[in-house]
Order: sequence, then C-alpha cells, then structure tokens
Amino acid sequence: MRGKDLLIVISDSGKLSFLTFCIEMHRFFPVAHVQLSDPGNSRHQLGRMLAVDSTGCFIATSAYEDRLALFSLSMSAGDDIIDERIFYPPENEGSVSSTRSAQRTSIRGTIWSMCFVSKDSFQPNKEHNPVLAIVLNRKGNALNELVLLGWNIKERAVYVVSQYLEAGPLAHSIVEVPHSCGFAFLLRVGDALLMDLSDAHNPHCVYRTTLNFSGHTLEEQNFIEDSFRAHDVDDEGLFNVAACALLQLSDYDPMCIDGDSGNGKFTCKHVCSFSWEPKSDRSPRMIFCLDTGEFFMIEISFDSDNPKVNISDCLYRGQPCKSLLWVDGGFLVAIVEMGDGLVLKVENERLIYTSPIQNIAPILDMSIVDYHGEKRDEMFACCGVAPEGSLRIIQSGISVEKLLKTAAIYQGITGTWTVQMKVEDSYHSFLVLSFVEETRVLSVGLSFTDVTDSVGFQPDVCTLACGLVGDGQLVQIHQNAIRLCLPTKAAHSEGIPLSSPVCTSWSPDNISISLGAVGQNLIVVSTSNPYFLFILGVRSLSAYHHEIYELQHVKLRYELSCISIPKKHFEPRHSSSSLNPVDNIHTAVLPVGVGMGITFVIGTHRPSVEILSFTPQGLRVLATGTISLASAMETAVSGCIPQDVRLVLVDQFYVLSGLRNGMLLRFEWPSAVATSSSECCSSTSPLPENVDRVLLNTKTANLFGSEICAVNVSEKDDLPINLQLIATRRIGITPVFLVPLSDSLDADIIALSDRPWLLHTARHSLSYTSISFQPSTHATPVCSAECPKGILFVTENSLHLVEMVHGNRLNVQKFHLGGTPRKVLYHSESKLLIVMRTDLSNDTCSSDICCVDPLTVSVVASFKLELGETGKCMELVRAGNEQVLVVGTSLSPGPAIMPSGEAESTKGRLIVLCIEHVQNSDSGSMTFSSMAGSSSQRNSPFCEIVGHANEQLSSSSICSSPDDTSCDGIKLEETEAWQLRLAYATTWPAMVLAICPYLDHYFLASAGNTFYVCAFLSGNPQRVRRFALARTRFMIMSLTAHSTRIAVGDCRDGILFYSYHEETKKLDQTYCDPSQRLVADCVLTDVDTAVVSDRKGSVAVLSCSDRLEGSEAVKSLAFSRLWSLWL
Repeated sequence: MRGKDLLIVISDSGKLSFLTFCIEMHRFFPVAHVQLSDPGNSRHQLGRMLAVDSTGCFIATSAYEDRLALFSLSMSAGDDIIDERIFYPPENEGSVSSTRSAQRTSIRGTIWSMCFVSKDSFQPNKEHNPVLAIVLNRKGNALNELVLLGWNIKERAVYVVSQYLEAGPLAHSIVEVPHSCGFAFLLRVGDALLMDLSDAHNPHCVYRTTLNFSGHTLEEQNFIEDSFRAHDVDDEGLFNVAACALLQLSDYDPMCIDGDSGNGKFTCKHVCSFSWEPKSDRSPRMIFCLDTGEFFMIEISFDSDNPKVNISDCLYRGQPCKSLLWVDGGFLVAIVEMGDGLVLKVENERLIYTSPIQNIAPILDMSIVDYHGEKRDEMFACCGVAPEGSLRIIQSGISVEKLLKTAAIYQGITGTWTVQMKVEDSYHSFLVLSFVEETRVLSVGLSFTDVTDSVGFQPDVCTLACGLVGDGQLVQIHQNAIRLCLPTKAAHSEGIPLSSPVCTSWSPDNISISLGAVGQNLIVVSTSNPYFLFILGVRSLSAYHHEIYELQHVKLRYELSCISIPKKHFEPRHSSSSLNPVDNIHTAVLPVGVGMGITFVIGTHRPSVEILSFTPQGLRVLATGTISLASAMETAVSGCIPQDVRLVLVDQFYVLSGLRNGMLLRFEWPSAVATSSSECCSSTSPLPENVDRVLLNTKTANLFGSEICAVNVSEKDDLPINLQLIATRRIGITPVFLVPLSDSLDADIIALSDRPWLLHTARHSLSYTSISFQPSTHATPVCSAECPKGILFVTENSLHLVEMVHGNRLNVQKFHLGGTPRKVLYHSESKLLIVMRTDLSNDTCSSDICCVDPLTVSVVASFKLELGETGKCMELVRAGNEQVLVVGTSLSPGPAIMPSGEAESTKGRLIVLCIEHVQNSDSGSMTFSSMAGSSSQRNSPFCEIVGHANEQLSSSSICSSPDDTSCDGIKLEETEAWQLRLAYATTWPAMVLAICPYLDHYFLASAGNTFYVCAFLSGNPQRVRRFALARTRFMIMSLTAHSTRIAVGDCRDGILFYSYHEETKKLDQTYCDPSQRLVADCVLTDVDTAVVSDRKGSVAVLSCSDRLEGSEAVKSLAFSRLWSLWL
C-alpha cells in the first residue's frame, strides 16, 4: 500500500492478515484480514507458507500439499488492499487426473519452499506477470524438483512454465537473490546451487558450492558448544511421508517434543536459516546458519558475464537457528527454536555476540509456590528442550527505566554515597565514589563533573564512609583519619568564597579505623585490634574553621561489623515512600530510651545487633538482638555476621539487618516494653545477667563540660531490652547491603545481594519485590532536579542511572540444568524443587529425577533411571506421615500412541521414591559457611540467582499455621543434604503417562488405556497395592481428581467422569464427553465442572448435574462454553 509499510502474517486461524505499526502507541494494528481457509492445520488448507515479491506487489501463500494462492496488492489508498487474487488449482476443479502428463503439469505434491523471481528493475512493477519458484516433492519421487509457475493476470490463469530436476542431494529451499534480476539459490542437503531463472523457460545452474566445509577455528568464547538434535514431528502420523520429511528437516512441530531424536538427521550439512544484508549498495551478501550452528557469509558479484560467489570462513558457532534477520546498523537477530535467541554484531568480517533474546517457550510444566499468603508467589517453569532446556524462575518485579550508562571504566569500586550540601536540601549535591586506593567526588546534575579538589576529600585513599555532619560540612572517613571539609563555590554555589577548601582532620592514636558513619552533629568510628568505639563531635572555632573532637570512646569486647546512624530525627509520621504499598500508617510509639539522644545501630562479630543512644550523660545500650540461628538439622548456621543494619520507623520501630551469608533479619521490641520513655517499664530486664555486654567500660567527656561521669547501662530504665527476632529471609548467598531510598526512617530499602530487591518497610514481617535490573555490587539513591527519584547502580564496572517506575512486570531468570526439564514439583519439607529431566547426554542414563536447590539452582540429589528408560510423569503423594514421589516411566522407545488413538505395545514402570535427609558428620559443610563470602565474592558464579525464602517466626510470634515447624524456634531453609531413595518399582504393561493423588490415602495411575486406584498398605511406601481398574477405548492422556470425582482424559473420547466405591472396590463411569475430543489436559474446578484443553487449540467447560434428565447408566456431560485459541 502506498505510503505504508505492512507486516503480513499467516496463522492457523486460516487468515492472511495485514498489520501496520503505530509508532506513537508502540503496537501493531490490523489493516485487513483475508480468510484463506477454516482454522486448523490440515495438509490442504492454505496458510502454511508465505512469500512476498521484492517490490511488495505480489503475495503467495501455500498449503502443505497441492494448493497455493496468489494475490496482487493495490497501490491506491482505498479500503480494499487486495487487487487481484487467484487460487491454484481452481477451487471448482474436479478430481485429479490419473494420467502421468496431467500430474507433471500440476503442483500435486508437498510444497517445501517458494519465492518470487525478480524481473528487470526498469520494467514497471504492474506490467509484468509474476513468476513463482517452488520446491516440490511429487508423490512417489525420492527427489524434489524446482517448478516455475507463471501468473497471467489478464487471463486470470496460473500455469507451469518450466521444471528443473537434477540428480543429487535433496533440495529443500529456494531463496531469491535481491537486486539480481532472476537469480536464486537452490539450497540442498550438502550443497547450494546458484540458479539463473531470468529466462523462466530455461532455468539452469551457474554456480555450485558445497556446504560440507570445515569451519576454521574461532575463539572459544564466541562458541556455544552444545550439539543440536532434531526431534520427531508427529507421534500420531497426521502427515504423509513427504510432509514428515519436510517437517523433520526445516519446520518440525514445536509442540511435539516426545519423539526419538534420531529421525530426521542428515549426515551432510544443510542451511536452516538465512538473511540478506538490508539496503546495501554493494554486492548482495547473505549470512546463513547451518544445522551444525555454524554461521557463514556468502557474497555474489555480477561484474562479469558469470556471477562470482565468495564464501567466508566460519563467522560464529552456536545453536542452529530457526530464522535470521539482518537489520540496519550491522546487527543480526538469530532466533533459536525452543531456546533463547541472540543478537550478533557484524564487525570486521566477524560476528560478535551482543546480547540474548529471552524465549521461555515451550513451557512444559510449572509449579507455583505461595509463601504464607504474602502474594509474593514465585513460578518455577520447565522451558525449552535440550540442549537449550532450562529452569526459569518467574517473579513479579518492579520496572526500571534506564536513564544513563557509562563506559566500563570504574573498576574496583568499594563504595558509593550521595551527599547534600545542607541538611534541609531536597536534592543531592555530590556523588562520592570510593576505589581501592582512590576517592573521587562528582557533582550531581545534568552532567557528573569531577570536583574532588574543590570539595577537599583526600583523593589517594579508600573512603570507608562519608556524609554531612552539618550545613556545608562534609566528612570523609578513611583508614588513617577523619577529614572535615568545607567545599568552595567551585564545587557548589553555596560553598565558601575561597580559592581552596578548608579541611581539618582527626585520627586515633596509632590505631587504624575500620568502620565509620556520619550523622547530624555526630561521627561514629570503630577500630580493630584493639576494638574501640569513638563518638566524635564538631565545633566551630571561627567562620571557616572547625575542629573534630572526641566526645567519648569505649572499649569493645567484640569487633564491629557495621554502623548506621539515622540521618533524621524520630518524628512519627505517614510513610513518604511513593513505592510503599501501605497507605495508612499509625502513629508510632517510641521504645524506652529512643529519642532521648542521638540513636544509632551497630552490628558486631558476637554476632548481634545493638541499638545505642548518645546523650549528654554518655553512651547507653538501649536494646540488643543476638543472632543465633540453627538449621532444620539443628546445626549452627555460620556466616551470621551483620553486613549492614538499619533502624526503621513506620507504625513501630524495628531493626533490619543484612548478613554476610545472604540472610535478611527483622528484629522488634517486645510488645510489653515498647512504650514511650515517660512510661518506663518497671519489670525486670529480660536480658540474663550472665550475658556478656558489648561495652566493658566507658569514659565520657560531657557535651557541656569536661566532667567525667559513669553510666550504669544495665540498671537504668531496665535497659538494655532484648530484641526479638521476628522474621528471617534468605535472599542470596552473598552479603546483603541495605540502601534506603531516602533519609526518612520509613523509606523503602534496596537490598543488594545476588541481585537487587526492594524491601517494603511498611509491611509486617519481611516483604520484598524483585527489581528488574541486573546484579549489582553497589547502589545509592540520586535525587536531583532532573532526576528526583534516581538510583545509581554499579554493575560490570559501569555506572547505571535508573528510575523505578510504577507498574509491575515479570522478572525471569534462566538456569541450565542439562537435558530437557519435563516436570517440576515443589517439596515443602525440604524446600527443594523436584525436576524430571530427559534427553541427558549421559552414558549411563538419558533421564533422571533430581532435587534442585531453588537458591543456587544446583542439583543436590539425583535418581538415575535405567538406560533407555524415560520419565513421563510424577506426583507427590502422601504415604502415612510423609510425602513420597511417585514416578511413571516408559521402557520402550518410540511413540506411545498409534495414529488410531490406541496405545502402542510398550512397557513402563511405576517407581516410588522417598525424599530423605542424609546424615553427615561434617555438618559445617552443609551450612551457609560453604557458600557465604565477603564482599570480594560478589562476582559469584550464581550472579543471576534469585533466592526464595519462607518467613520464619520465633516462638513468641503467632505461627502462620499449626503445622509451621518454625513455631518451636527459628529454623532456616538452609541447603542441606537430601537423597532420593528407591522404595518400590514395578513394571506395567504400557507407558505410565498420568499420576494423580486421590482422596487422602490413594493415588491414580494410568498405563495405556487403563487406569488404576492404588494405595500404600499401612502407609508403607514399599507396599503398593492396586485396588481397582477401569479401561477406556483409547489412550489415557490425563488424570485429575476433586474430592471423590475422577476425570479421565481420553485422547479421542474426551473427558470421562468416574466414581470409586471403597466398599466394593469398583470404578464406575458416570458421565462421558458429548463429543470426541483430543484431550491435552484437564482441571476440575469442582466435582461437577471440568475445564478441558484439546490439541486443536480450544478450551471447553463441561459440567454435569444429577438433575440432568436421562435414564441411561452413563450420562453425557453438558457443554457450557468453548474458546478457540486461534491467533
């Protein structure tokens, strides 16, 4: 259509659709639809293949066999986009002639490929009759031939112009050479022919090249070395031999993945995808991908009478690609069927990997885990097939708008901070970047400018902490000293009017500083070896001269691991966070001692968290929370040192702590003592007298004088309070850093571990959402006039300025497990995923059942099936007081179903596995200590890992359910040793394709067209007994149950309802499907209603009722509603 670029789409809806793209709305809109055939995938229905003329004037679409249609497009701006159309053979044509001559002048056979043949570019587009080249397999012929069809538009006739058949390899595709006036590549298995089709009556080959070249070796990092295996197309024999060969070679059914992998493989290489260079003024160039995953470039020059063809060395090696698209800018989009695609860059006659294209299809199975009803579900999905099979973790997340990215020049960053110039400033003025041996200060604005010299920070040291101690007074803490700086006007408009900044320093005597924090009018630092805590203040000596002086120092029994000073005073108010999910925040009550001085929080190597308050009378310990965690096997959890700690005030005070082992903790004041200081609790302190104090002695210099005073921290106001550990979460395996989004005490917090999370502070317990951004080592909020809600992430040595936006999205992480993951279940007791894998490249087995830790996505246990045995289904079933895994397998290769729908003569096994703890004397190896790490381990091999964690409650908290094992104390879902133990196995007379729990102590299992009601005698998983059986006419594809109702999915007869009578141990069929249906799956919403999906793309709702009329023994289900899922 003149003035519009159109996208032409065909689908199994039977429609030819014309779409246009709206740039403003970022979506496609339909322009016109042409109904070609009825919905479906019949061999004779149009809509299987599409070809478009290079001028955009003509379209051709074909069926699998025998039929095609040609369309000419209107160049006017009218409503009718189709100018002329013709069907070949004509729809009113009689039966096919049986004579040989009639067959040779028709296109009776399987159409493998087609393209238009370009004409002389000087000839007007609409004044010539188009020529269509097709690759055709005639019935009974071993080779495919090239047929040229002509469309005489004036006579409204399609006729065979010529045919070309050459002995040799099997031809499978015909590809037009752009801007060549009649040249095309005939691609065959093992070679490619350059055909001259300019004279349609005399097609001939002008150049021949082999495809069995040995690709030159490239660097290993450019290759993906997994081999590719084709898969069988159709277990039910729906296509004839020629169509099956076509599908096996180039376009096999993507949903049929259960066939043998041996069929359809060729010993010679063949082209599986290709793309021409767009809008090139040079000779035509094409990049093609072979079935081995090798990429090559071919260039054709027409300088002489005979065209010249040059083929490059191997440019890249990866997975075989379904399709390629060469776009402007030199980028190549490669789509891999049943796996992730990739974007490659054409540079210097090479292909360079740029980024992946995520593809989760096909999803073979999924399991949704609900964490105590917090609406923070995670979905674990089995996606793709070998060698691209993977386990995907799908979560709801928060969208991120990427604003700025720097080059990867920031190696060795150890810390990032943003600082205001004045306490009440709304925007940040400076961004401080600390490196291993360097510190840089950048101004915050439209451009980040280096102002280190104008601010006064010492540039040749690693900054441990920094902040604003007062208006215009910036503090830098490094290993040797504390530096107070007054920036100049060159750094900030409100700086001092001097040529250089004014700086003063303070340092402890012969001791190195290990930690520090800066608050309003207060600086807190700690040292190591010996352990001291210093409280420092700042006082003015003259207009531009200040000094840092010591207020108090205390000797510590334990080394400190982190310090946090709230930047604002405690003023209970409504939440100010725009991303906070809770709207109504009640007025908070200050705990005992909080608010009477400057309060801050420390983490210790005890390990513990301590809340301290500094008043004119000295330092006081207000509350302490001891970190003592045990795993489910009663082993102590190591690595529990606090990495970061924050004090939060929403409707109450609580403390968040991120540990070095990837844990996140929440402490709260006991409700009995969480009162204001005017209502001090008169009861005795809950802290045992024999518990070691962090503070051994104090020596204070009063804020108002030099009087020495001593404070009894254990008797005054019944302090310190013993904090209660309310909730624990495991969000990663690397240290957890906490980054508030603002200075407010109720601000939401970014938790950085293996990946970034957003903690919702106004939620009770611990609630967090995945942020749609890559794993980062550091983060800091950046608030400026241009970007008031910015966040700066440090990732892969680059700075990323982003902004979280409203609206949720799904975050998906991919993990290769090997083979094809077929089924996935979540085992709540072990907190493990149970995954069934097939297509393993293993000498001893091709299928197994494995236990996967969802945090590290590593296989912690595996049960290998027998050689040649393939897992088909599995379910968790109750056996007495434990859950066991019941597995159904196939012992026979090949399809399970005959084309008639009956079961093939095969064998299978029913296996029962117990999921058990492994007793290991080296319990420490099963704790977090083996996975925890310091900040230097942040580049872990599990950088994309998203942890799942259940809330754990202390013994004084309300349990989420009576069965919650955490009611007896804090237990962690720690990675421990588990095993799959074989309890029972027996051979059945057919493949076991479906298993389903039934009532409390039964389970259902099908083999062929028979299903059984089974149970464990006396709850013993080693004793399985079959109580009843029933047979259907055809193969059973699904089993499901709701209460006493059993729904059986027959592959042809549809859904059948059964009832089981325990007294007589008999199964009775009560309802049948009103129509034949190729059942794919079924769900019972209640005892009377079934939702059924079939293999034709429809979803139906069937219901039954005892009020339905009819005296027959088996009644028909009532049809309620039908949806057809045609595109």
